[in-house]
Amino acid sequence: MPSEPSAVRRHPEELRSFRWFGPDDLRAAGHRSRAKQMGLSEEDFAGRPIIGILNTWSELNTCQTHFRQRAEQVKHGVWQAGGCPIEIPVLALSEIYMKPTTMLYRNLLAMETEEVLRAHPLDGAVLMGGCDKTTPALLMGALSMNLPAIYLPAGPMLRGGWRGQSLGSGSDVWKYWAERRAGNLCDDAWREIEDGIARSPGHCMTMGTASTMNSLADALGMTLPGASSIPAVHSTHERMATACGRRIVDMVWEDLRPRQIVTREAIDNAIVTDMALGGSTNAIIHLIAIAGRAGIRLDLQRFDELSRCTPWLANIRPSGEYLMEDFYDAGALLGLLAQLGDLLNRNCLTVNGKTLGQNIDGAEVYNNEVIRARDKPLSPTGGTYVLRGNLAPHGCVIKRTAADPRLLQHTGPAVVFRDYNDMNARLNDPALEITADSVIVLQNAGPLGAPGMPEWGMLPIPDRLLKEGVRDMVRISDARMSGTSYGTCVLHVSPESYQGGPIALVRDGDLIELDVEGRRLHLHVRDDELAARRDAWIAPEPLYPRGYGKMYSQHVTQAHLGCDFDFLHAGEEIADPEIH
Repeated sequence: MPSEPSAVRRHPEELRSFRWFGPDDLRAAGHRSRAKQMGLSEEDFAGRPIIGILNTWSELNTCQTHFRQRAEQVKHGVWQAGGCPIEIPVLALSEIYMKPTTMLYRNLLAMETEEVLRAHPLDGAVLMGGCDKTTPALLMGALSMNLPAIYLPAGPMLRGGWRGQSLGSGSDVWKYWAERRAGNLCDDAWREIEDGIARSPGHCMTMGTASTMNSLADALGMTLPGASSIPAVHSTHERMATACGRRIVDMVWEDLRPRQIVTREAIDNAIVTDMALGGSTNAIIHLIAIAGRAGIRLDLQRFDELSRCTPWLANIRPSGEYLMEDFYDAGALLGLLAQLGDLLNRNCLTVNGKTLGQNIDGAEVYNNEVIRARDKPLSPTGGTYVLRGNLAPHGCVIKRTAADPRLLQHTGPAVVFRDYNDMNARLNDPALEITADSVIVLQNAGPLGAPGMPEWGMLPIPDRLLKEGVRDMVRISDARMSGTSYGTCVLHVSPESYQGGPIALVRDGDLIELDVEGRRLHLHVRDDELAARRDAWIAPEPLYPRGYGKMYSQHVTQAHLGCDFDFLHAGEEIADPEIH
């Protein structure tokens, strides 16, 4: 059973912030005077819960351009409930602009979140995120610090449009870029698509990583019920922000903390939700890391176990047909969760103090094409499968729902690229021996090798094959793939090639067998030959001589362990700082 929130409200002297502001001593007097310097009176902060509003807004984080306004609405709610709001900017992980990948910096934001909460006189926090890595990073840091916290999702942008067609960010970029490379789309049309595909604040409105991770934060119980589905520009989203501000104050008085909410059962709920959504493959890495911060060891195999018994119900791109705005109108996440019934642990506690079961009771679905009934699923099994074999001893993943069915069982000769630059240089070389039956393999694209495990896994198809009508091929890498991407892409191969994993030993012409239903990825090379290749393999030179990159390289774990830093896993609690 989940831990219950305290039925007894805490006294003001029990607030964590009281240690900074309450005592009759010189240090507390200094703290009070500097609060007054900001225009606050003692009545504003004395005896009130002080709420940190951790805002990932920046002018480069395009998904969260509305967060300056939302932070003000959160403050209104905090004041209404009798708290004192303090806005604190934290690292804005811009999925579009940060290179080589925001995944390199997810753990940096998680560290910052934990330390900002620890170092300041805060009693609780509203975590403002939405773009892909902001969600797991904020949750990871909040779980490590374990102060009362609530997650405020950015919400999806409105649907795009072009010449009467709905456009989905990411997914339709890949689709129409392939058509342009094939010679089927002119420059003017491409510019029109650029202008029409991202038309409002909010994260991608496909079931990419952002929509997936916000939905999973909701299923974990860390958001107000159903908050993840509200489009960013709806007035309902504004009211939700204010409600988050009100609720976090009560959570502080109740002493309701993240580790009471993010339990093993809640993690299972998130996995089931991911499979029913046909969600992003990136969710697997992030959930493993989130679970680790809560002291829960989450094995990759658990995802496959739950995928086998969870139907895919959400008909959303890139796997399906519709967009998040349609999902919201069709009944949203609460409607989908209600369809899952006994597949969920209904007794899990959530941030509003109720159980998940109480929150979804009475939720309805209003469009059975967008959210399928459980007895009429898009597929009887979940969106993501976990594969193993001699090419991926620690596992790898594939988004089966986004793959060409004819390629789910396939054997073909490898065409190997040693890194991303090599692939760019040779992919369209007329001398490259490649056909539609080939298996494209990209090495050195993992957590260490890229570095940061970028979303390179939807490997491009050569132009000449696109012009012949080829739109999917088997592609294998130790990279990730954007949740908005699609295709028969095997991802997260572990251990990665940079560490000398078997993927580093693949050579042109080696036969590779993919059997998705059999959960198997096999390299048809004799063991003695692989051993000889391993003996001849030379470890690459370190990529970073100093700085954050060096720390990252020394401490990041492999994909099957969540790519967290080994020293940030749950362990002995760190004491609050002394007030001197």
